[in-house]
Amino acid sequence: MNAIQTISTIFINDKKINSFCIALIRAINDLELSYPRLSNYRQDIAIPLHMIARYWVAYYWTFCDSEQPILQGQRKILNDQLQNDIAFRAELTRLRSLWELHISHRKSPKDGFLVVDEMHRPKRKKTYQNELVDAYDCTIQKIVQSIWQTIQHAGPGDWGVFEKPIHYQLIKDRCIALPGTALTDECLIINQKLWATFQELSLFVEALCIHEWSLFTEHNNPQKKYSRGHIYQLLTARPDNRRPLNWERNQIDILLMENHEFICPWTGKKIHQGVSYNLDHIIPIAVYPTNELWNLVPVDPYFNSNRKKDKLPSPEKLSRAHSSLVRTYENYVNHEDLSMVLQEDVGYRFLDLEFNSAQFPDLLSRAVIIFIQQIVQSRNITLF
Repeated sequence: MNAIQTISTIFINDKKINSFCIALIRAINDLELSYPRLSNYRQDIAIPLHMIARYWVAYYWTFCDSEQPILQGQRKILNDQLQNDIAFRAELTRLRSLWELHISHRKSPKDGFLVVDEMHRPKRKKTYQNELVDAYDCTIQKIVQSIWQTIQHAGPGDWGVFEKPIHYQLIKDRCIALPGTALTDECLIINQKLWATFQELSLFVEALCIHEWSLFTEHNNPQKKYSRGHIYQLLTARPDNRRPLNWERNQIDILLMENHEFICPWTGKKIHQGVSYNLDHIIPIAVYPTNELWNLVPVDPYFNSNRKKDKLPSPEKLSRAHSSLVRTYENYVNHEDLSMVLQEDVGYRFLDLEFNSAQFPDLLSRAVIIFIQQIVQSRNITLF
């Protein structure tokens, strides 16, 4: 069975009891987009189940409103009690309720990706109250159980497509793992050819998953309360950047007061003390929701607000931006607190970047540019 047939087999044999198979395929596709450099190693890929679970938090967040839940599976009666449609609904609903109560202070159907971005970074995670962190960890653990079952039943029969998840320590000699993988993590193994197929067909797979998920949800909510168009909007929504970047901006202001200079990667404008700037997401939140430090750079505020907006840079812009990005990362490395955050964020995103190397800022800039190019190739996104 070739890689395309493997993906087709999962969809064809999906019994549509819930949306888990669709979520699994979409998560693998999104993970490939998040770590495009792994294909260079020409090895099978080890994906920790908890990393897949993070994407499921983001996907199912919108369906777990405590007041208006949107069904994602069949509800059965067991021991005279009506069961939830998905096994982790109670945990994810509680997590979302706590987030809306303590953090967003409003209904936040689009905030799932923002929550995941905050919680997967240890330094950021420590800034939240224990109740919220515990609710997140509990949700991830519960989702991992559902992911295991989905992997087992994907395709024809049990383990018809994927191997049983296994601890990375037992497969590290034959697989390359996603950055941040621990030896004790249970991992799904993705054949290198299948991984390459996700890379090649990423836009098609994303569109197929959204289409199938929209149809499934419309059909599974018998009151016809939610049309496929409405579900499509929910599944493709991305959060606004609702976490203030005050800490990051304060550290950059300190660098400016110490006479460090930044250069806007898009206009070449010099940014020094007394010059206004925006702290911009190189990859916009609307495209790829992350506040990781490598993705935050000081830029010309006028250009950012009037030209860049939610667009990605063209190949020409990226080529010209390289030296400016190198200078930005050099400044971050030379600041004690920013340096620690950058090292952590890069370690969870890019493999084999030696932080203590003199070439690190240059290598990081090149890695970020390749990452952006991969997103441009895989998604239909407007460029500037």
